[in-house]
Amino acid sequence: MKPKGEEITPQRRAFGQQVQRIRKQRGLTQQELAATLRRTASWMSQVERGVQPVERMDVLQEIADALGVSVRQLRPDSPLSEAPEEVAPAPEFQSNDLDEARQLISGHPAIGTILGAVRSTPRLSLDDLSTAVDEMWELTHQGRFADVSARLTDLLPDLEQSVRTVEESSRERAYLLLARTYQALAAAFVRQDEADAAWIAADRAIWAAERSGDPLHVCAGVFRMTQAFVRLRRLDQAEHAAQTSIRALEELDQRDELQAAGMSVLGSLYLAVAMVHARSQQRASARADIAKARSLAARLGEDRNDFNLEFGKTNVEVQAVSTAIELGDAGEAVDVGRVIQAQHLSLERQGRLLMDMGRAHAQRRHTGEALSCLLRAEELAPETVRAHVAARAAIRELVLIAGDKASPELIALAERADALD
Repeated sequence: MKPKGEEITPQRRAFGQQVQRIRKQRGLTQQELAATLRRTASWMSQVERGVQPVERMDVLQEIADALGVSVRQLRPDSPLSEAPEEVAPAPEFQSNDLDEARQLISGHPAIGTILGAVRSTPRLSLDDLSTAVDEMWELTHQGRFADVSARLTDLLPDLEQSVRTVEESSRERAYLLLARTYQALAAAFVRQDEADAAWIAADRAIWAAERSGDPLHVCAGVFRMTQAFVRLRRLDQAEHAAQTSIRALEELDQRDELQAAGMSVLGSLYLAVAMVHARSQQRASARADIAKARSLAARLGEDRNDFNLEFGKTNVEVQAVSTAIELGDAGEAVDVGRVIQAQHLSLERQGRLLMDMGRAHAQRRHTGEALSCLLRAEELAPETVRAHVAARAAIRELVLIAGDKASPELIALAERADALD
């Protein structure tokens, strides 16, 4: 029995009014919308008056798809609704490239010091350099790669000079700062789809980390190199690089000698191998890798950021979404992603989750949902959408699906991401 008018809750009435408002904006009659949903006009009328409840997520999704909007726009209290209901206009596009950084690592940043052509004493103290490296990692996590590139113009030569000129007692610390800098640069290059440069930066990070005497930083560098190999589609090299470190870390773990920081590195390497296996459609192996990472995250019991890897329970689930999409399991990706609370992760990680949710919804042809997620991803981390091959492919697919009915918002996003060619 349907509730009487006075029994209709304000929430249900507001939902019905929102459906009616958007339907009219789309120029649809109740009968036309109902036909799209394979429902009766009477049912549609009851929904808009708040008489007919819509509680099932699949029905809510069908209505959103028919109207070309996201579920969140119809019902703000739906999952993944922590962002504002209306997406803020995308910021004006600014160049966010790493051209200066690429040129910098194309030569030898310390050649002047080696030849004795420049001063033989460091310009900055190690404390000042440490602060600068921390700031550069912050910029990397925020996706401000043009700023990263600009900072490196002075920072990298200073570090390369310092490791060759500081007193012997401070040399390991200087090499560790250099390793962290190259790791950040490798991460930035990967996110900008400049995997060849990421490979070079990761290799130098590993070299510097070994000289710092910190083997876990060596493994963190291997993780960055694995990411570069994945982007280059050199999956065999990616797996070999990761597994070499994984076997060594697992041996330490079996001897109860692996501390929390080492567990973060091992878990991150499991996630990297999961993507390798997903890309090569090794479903069982990819799922086993995710399970191993989940187990380590559960042992840690908290989200951490050792070596700027952001490893923990939350990031494992973010990566599980990416892995499911690569395996073609868009429904699983949506189900996992909807319940993730990622507000405490970096903007880059939040943007990546939203981008992947957009890809998953695009695979399911939830066009409104997909566009909403991609716009929110762009708002948080513009480079995640504008420079990522998979994001551009999803946007292009949305444009093809919509055809001449593509919304101005979608066309504008496609133009910003250069996804129309």
